[in-house]
Formats: sequence, C-alpha cells, structure tokens
Amino acid sequence: MEQSLLVVDNLHVSFHTPFGDAYAVRGVSFNINHGEVVGLVGETGCGKSVTGRSILGLVPHPGEMTEGHIHFDGKNLPELNDREMQLIRGKRIAMIFQDPTTALNPVFTIGQQISYVVKQHSELTGAELENRTISLLDDVGLPAPASLLDIYPHQLSGGMQQRVMIAMALSSDPDLLIADEPTTALDVTIQAQILELLTTLQSDRNISILLITHNLGIVAETCQRVVVLYAGRVVEQGDVRAIFHRPQHPYTRGLLAALPIPGSRGSDLNVIPGSVPSGLDPEAGCAFAPRCAFVMDICKRDQPLDYEVGIEHQAACFLHDKAEGQEV
Repeated sequence: MEQSLLVVDNLHVSFHTPFGDAYAVRGVSFNINHGEVVGLVGETGCGKSVTGRSILGLVPHPGEMTEGHIHFDGKNLPELNDREMQLIRGKRIAMIFQDPTTALNPVFTIGQQISYVVKQHSELTGAELENRTISLLDDVGLPAPASLLDIYPHQLSGGMQQRVMIAMALSSDPDLLIADEPTTALDVTIQAQILELLTTLQSDRNISILLITHNLGIVAETCQRVVVLYAGRVVEQGDVRAIFHRPQHPYTRGLLAALPIPGSRGSDLNVIPGSVPSGLDPEAGCAFAPRCAFVMDICKRDQPLDYEVGIEHQAACFLHDKAEGQEV
C-alpha cells in the first residue's frame, strides 16, 4: 500500500485563556494520499482552521499543540526545528488563507509580493524572477499578467485577489496545498471559477489538497474523501459518495439536511437546533448529545469509539455499537 503523504494522528490543540484552557482540537486523526483532495468540514468553531494551521505550525498565540503527531512524507513535523520547518513551509506545504484582503499586504504591489515568495525557495533574480512571477499569474488565469506586477491589492477584485493568493501558494510547486475556506468571501459565480481553477491545477500538477470549508456543495464537487469535525473531534470520515449518500452520524445527516434544495425557494431551511459547545470545560460524553435527536444515556456519559460503518468509512456514534445502538 502506498504511504500517505500526510498523516495527522491524535492531534490536540488548546488555547490558554484567563478562564482556563479552551480545547479547540481533541484527538483528530486523518490522512491524505498523494494527489488526493480531502475535505475537512463542519460548522464554524469546530476546529477546522486550527487543524489546518497546526500542520504548518501556525497556531496563533495563545494556542498550543499539546499532543499528537503530524507526519509529512515520513517526517514528524512538530519535532522539526525552525530551519527544518522553513524547508517545508511554503515550499512543500503551502496554504491559501480565507480572506485575500487581509492575507495580501496592502503597501506592496502584486509583483513584489509574489516575487518575495518565489525568492524564498529559489535562486531566481532579475528577469528570470520577473518571468516566473508573470508565469504564475498566467497559470491562475489572470488576464494580461505582466500588467499586474505594479498593481496594488486594493486595485483588484476579490476573485482576482484570491487568484493571486493561489499563484503565491503554487510558486514553489508544493506537494500539499491547504485551502482554508478559499471561496468564502466571493460571490457564487466567482466561487465556481476558483473551484474550477483549483481542480484543474490539482489535476495538472498532481497536488494533494486539504480543502477546509463549511460548504458541503463544494466538497461534493471537488473532494474524494471527507472528514467531518464537530467540537474539535472527527465524528465521521469516508469516501465522498458514502458520506453524501449514506451518512452514518446524526451530525453529518443534519449538515446534509440543511443544504438548500433547488426549486424550494420560499420554504424554511432545515437547521440543527442549538450551537457548537465552548471548548472550555468540555462535558463528559459525546459533544453532540445535547443537539442529537437520537441521544441515549450512554452518549451523555462516554465518548463513542470510531465504528466501521463501511469500507474505509468510520463514524463515532453509539448508534453503531451493537450493544447500545438503535435504528436511525
């Protein structure tokens, strides 16, 4: 069996606050294979972005990875020193952040910002560096790329800014691209264009992608596998077709039921009652229990195991425990 490019194993991340430790990620485990697109989904506050940032060692203060392993191409990233990590961050693993208007520096031109990233991982200078910058802008479908070198970020539309961010992320031909809500700030038409661009680039370059999003429609179109997070834990993961056609966790079913249905304009959307719990002082038992229509007594006491519910399909729910389960 081919070795996975990335293996996240039992990842724990906490934020130290005046009110105590907030547990943002609690025991998250998943893998990404070479050339694979994996979706990391869940509501806001479920730990998706923190998980993505942890891979690159970019958890903001006062956050801290307290337990677990992150193996990339056989190396445990948390054990690397700053110099060793610099050879991976940006070069072999790149990240596209949520909002390009805040990720791009407003006082430097587009050409300066892309050239700076290219220089960090190559020895290009002068005309070669400029040509590489223009080539990257052309690769992401920006018109007249040479004319954009002296343009500032605020002079571009949101969609064009996001294409610039993708160009920067691709500048060193990374093996893994972490895309954190890459279309959230864009309108529907531009979202489709950006997703098509990512899909094309992934296919052409055989890049692995971790796509972090709350938009299940995006996941259905672009991903091979899905990892569903709730309150910092993986509650279900498997093949995208299995997740969408045979979801096995009540939370996943709730997310899918909340998707708008074409032709149902004017009707009420389905919602999951309640909200994601705070990471402070997590209660015993399943975190989804207070919102679950199928809650049992054991759900309030114990953490469910990962039960095999199909081929390479797991769900962390006592409904799949033969001793405790019931028909859903």
